[in-house]
Amino acid sequence: MAASGAFMGARPLMDRTYEGDPTRPPAESFGLTPVVPPKRNRTAPWDCDREMHKGRNMVERVFNRTKRYRKAATRYDRLDEAFLADLRLILIATYLKKHSQKPN
Repeated sequence: MAASGAFMGARPLMDRTYEGDPTRPPAESFGLTPVVPPKRNRTAPWDCDREMHKGRNMVERVFNRTKRYRKAATRYDRLDEAFLADLRLILIATYLKKHSQKPN
């Protein structure tokens, strides 16, 4: 189990959908600094690390690519080790497929 305060200063990447008052203040009360841009219609917008928020898109793309593989999306494996092994194979296959399309 994580020690108390282990996540202090962590910066969770959040979507604009979750930028509202029910989500941000509780995260901040736990010592987390959410990285979420304010909606454009906010009267009092806050500063956001836009470069860090761009990393969220990359993570979402990886999850969407793994969902194409039915075995991982439905999680047929009962053991965590088997699921993680399949996930690693899927990520390797995705990486190879992406990099084999580019000419050297």
